[in-house]
Amino acid sequence: MEFIDLPPLLGARGTVRLPGSKSISNRVLLLAALAEGETDIRDLLASDDVERMLEALRALGVDWQREEGADHYRVRGVGGPFPVKSGDLFLGNAGTAFRPLTAALALSAGSYRLSGVPRMHERPIGDLVDALRQIGADITCTGNEGYPPLQIEPATIRPGGVVRVRGDVSSQFLTALLMALPLTGEEVAIEVVGELISRPYIAITLELMARFGVRVEHRDWSRFVVPGGARYHSPGTVFVEGDASSASYFLAAGAIGGGPVRVEGVGRTSIQGDVRFAEALEQLGARITMGDNWIEASAPASGKLRAFDLDLNHIPDAAMTLAVAALFADGPCRLRNIASWRVKETDRIAAMAIELRKVGAEIKEGADYLCVTPPSWVRPAAIDTYDDHRMAMCFSLATLADCRMRINDPKCVNKTFPGYFAAFASVVRAVPVVAIDGPSASGKGTVGARVAEILGWQHLDSGSLYRLTALAAIRAGVALDDEPAVAALAAALAARFEGGCVFLGSEDVSDEIRSEACSSGASKVAVLPAVRAALFYRQRDYRCGPGLVAEGRDMGSTIFPDATIKVFLTASAEARAQRRYKQLIEKGSPANIESLMQDLRDRDARDAARAVAPLQQQPDAVLLDTTSMEIDAAVAFVLDLVRDRGLATG
Repeated sequence: MEFIDLPPLLGARGTVRLPGSKSISNRVLLLAALAEGETDIRDLLASDDVERMLEALRALGVDWQREEGADHYRVRGVGGPFPVKSGDLFLGNAGTAFRPLTAALALSAGSYRLSGVPRMHERPIGDLVDALRQIGADITCTGNEGYPPLQIEPATIRPGGVVRVRGDVSSQFLTALLMALPLTGEEVAIEVVGELISRPYIAITLELMARFGVRVEHRDWSRFVVPGGARYHSPGTVFVEGDASSASYFLAAGAIGGGPVRVEGVGRTSIQGDVRFAEALEQLGARITMGDNWIEASAPASGKLRAFDLDLNHIPDAAMTLAVAALFADGPCRLRNIASWRVKETDRIAAMAIELRKVGAEIKEGADYLCVTPPSWVRPAAIDTYDDHRMAMCFSLATLADCRMRINDPKCVNKTFPGYFAAFASVVRAVPVVAIDGPSASGKGTVGARVAEILGWQHLDSGSLYRLTALAAIRAGVALDDEPAVAALAAALAARFEGGCVFLGSEDVSDEIRSEACSSGASKVAVLPAVRAALFYRQRDYRCGPGLVAEGRDMGSTIFPDATIKVFLTASAEARAQRRYKQLIEKGSPANIESLMQDLRDRDARDAARAVAPLQQQPDAVLLDTTSMEIDAAVAFVLDLVRDRGLATG
């Protein structure tokens, strides 16, 4: 499975221009297709869902062209039902395409098959099908009744009267009816049975229909009247607003990570209900400012979000962002009236519960609610996304807890926001890493420890981790070839590096890990794949604020390829042998300069020839040859690199 590894973050600040709204994009495309005249659509979202709609419209006889720029389209409307009277349409997992097209095709007097990905075939559509059958539509659920795939056949439509549809499963059923019923040419009343969820999305539908010349009257959001003789007419040019649901991730980042973070493309004049996510953030203590076409969020003055208990029926998509924001609250949080999550791209209540537990939260879930008790510390985790774009984008925010996250199947964001991770990276500040690589006895350990101490950053002596693993196994009586047991010890090592010393728990074991037993043991455990994998992630977990100095042989190439600064610290074999000789003599250990020099040359050759992460200078690493350099000068060189990058002052 493909994945993206996100580093721990120190904060968020900046500006993001939002992609076009998915909800508006697919509504505008369908209305433009059914209208008389040509419609010029600007800022259309480039995403999987919109691509499925565009493909379907072309197959149904609608002529559209992409103009200059990827988000500029010209659609020549057909002025009524679709002219192509047969087709086999695959619509992926695009609910905003599948539901409205079902209604429009049922009234187009043709034979059509509609299908999607397996998850789409699990998403209910029975209430929409039942409503269309009330006016004579011939629709068959070819798999399970009430679910796609669908077979639509020509039928005698009996327009007029009243159509009843449930409103408590998905607002997309009502949207589909509203957009399609003008094709009948007769007045039709729609009565909503039960509570209408996600009313702001219906408001979007009514606003866009009005722009195309069809005004629908409604009473208390329970009865809607589509006027007789109504026809869609192109308004000429339509600008698609930025996606308000996508804005939620960046606004939350500003509220959690300090801010300010500004989103452009939506604001107080937006027709999208999800702009009210900003109001929800305000209730959590975030500082919000807003203009006609922008919203900005900063952290609360206290620095901590307040716990909340909110009815989120009006912002179901953006509400997912609050489930992850709850990790940063000062107490338990409750998200209520979110039953529609169960029938989205995945069962979002269940998926959120599973993934939030992975990062340490205590979760209670019900049919229409989720309770999140934040953990004392957020744990690194590999987040599964269930082919759901919002799961991927929501959990990127967990990295603001100063811990790494792996997001599996990150391409699922292509559904609504293909450039999401790049946009997110543009407004966040990752924990900086100085990676110091080099051959044995080059001085990288001493330099790394000194630089970390001066900066007040974390220090990682990667080479000592294998010695510590061997020591822990010896002490626990674990055989060094017992791969699972040794790997478990490696993953849980209570190792830290301070003042040039190596600690296991609270014990200074700097000398003990240099014993022959530990040296020999380190060589044995280092060849075990499970141990190497465990220490790979163990090393990455040293990356936390305010920064990390990591030294070893593959820090910049394998462990931290995104390191802010990379240094390849080296020296001649003669100089390194002299240093090692001096260290051994000072400790009272026997030493031979020629033997030491040969050992270093042999080790250099082995390290350079390793199949995995061979020792070599990375193209983006700064070479530092310390053959004729004192330690103080080498430390000053690295510190200058850090300060020149603005990562530290003084």
